[in-house]
Amino acid sequence: MDRCATTVGGAAKGRNACPPVRVMVVDDSLVARTVLSRIVEAEPDFRIVAKATTGEMAIQRLSETPVDVVLLDLEMPGMGGLGALPRILELAREAKVLVVSSLTERGAQATLSALAIGAADTLLKPRSGEFDAVYARTLVNKIRALAARPVIAHAAPAVRQSAPAQPPQRPGVEPLALAIGASTGGIHALCLLLGALPRSFTLPILVVQHLPASFMSTLARQLAAASGRPASVAEGETPLVPGEILVAPGSGHMIVRLAAGRLVTGIAHHVVPSGCTPSVDPLFETLADATGGRALGVVLSGMGRDGVIGADRLFRAGGTLLAQDAATSAVWGMPRAVVEAGLAAMVGSPEAIAQRIAALAATDRRGPALGARAIRA
Repeated sequence: MDRCATTVGGAAKGRNACPPVRVMVVDDSLVARTVLSRIVEAEPDFRIVAKATTGEMAIQRLSETPVDVVLLDLEMPGMGGLGALPRILELAREAKVLVVSSLTERGAQATLSALAIGAADTLLKPRSGEFDAVYARTLVNKIRALAARPVIAHAAPAVRQSAPAQPPQRPGVEPLALAIGASTGGIHALCLLLGALPRSFTLPILVVQHLPASFMSTLARQLAAASGRPASVAEGETPLVPGEILVAPGSGHMIVRLAAGRLVTGIAHHVVPSGCTPSVDPLFETLADATGGRALGVVLSGMGRDGVIGADRLFRAGGTLLAQDAATSAVWGMPRAVVEAGLAAMVGSPEAIAQRIAALAATDRRGPALGARAIRA
């Protein structure tokens, strides 16, 4: 099913000619179902087409009614939302699942598991009485972004006329680190990409994923399980270790610098153009400076343009950028910005990107050297 093309995070062009966005609400709480339904139905181009109070009922409804977006609670009687999710994704086909979760450790674990399985995004469920106008607008924006169907041209993606010239190639010079930025739909893509990297891949891996701070420890455990590699949340001056994953904390931006001849992370708190915390831009920018461009940058599924400023800095320093394609992205916003800026050396699925990363990092099969001598080379 094709929907009208939309600008990511913006209004649809010619929305009056578009079919309404069909939404299903799955929640065992009468209050939550009622409030979510009212928010959705207040939008003239949204329709509630089904409601369910259990995972089993959601599966039954989906077998009868086509939808575009599913609002899914995870903690329900019976099989629950998480147990029903694989079947929901199978029946929903092109529809996107937005997990509406609680801000508890158990809720965070279930939410991250759902996102790894294939749910597109998450939104914290406020306590009763806290469904305010800000929450309503956030929900509407997320639904609108997930329901968008970008037009994928048969020709190559458009590149800006002022695209920077390709930096000179430096054959035989291995990259020193891999940095990945992601947002909406990114956790599923991250798990696919990291799981597809060969065990011989030994570059340090730095990850920025847009999530609340309380989710980051759970995300690190999720990525460790998906990749078979140690993963932790960066705290202050954390050294980059070959083959290990560092995740940006949700309370600040992860940056990279040289300290006593070694690459270490730091945490910054300045305001960035994207407004995101954590942001991909500071990671790419500081990694470009600290490594002299000897780094790989990947931009996965996500809403908005976070990452394109840092990608430009990394590109100009001599780094290599790769972007997820529209066909496999839940929202082709962040990677699209990099592609349309003429910065991506490759556009593909997470698994295809992993193959290219492995090839690019295979210049020196002994693995990266992170000392000062390697940085100056």
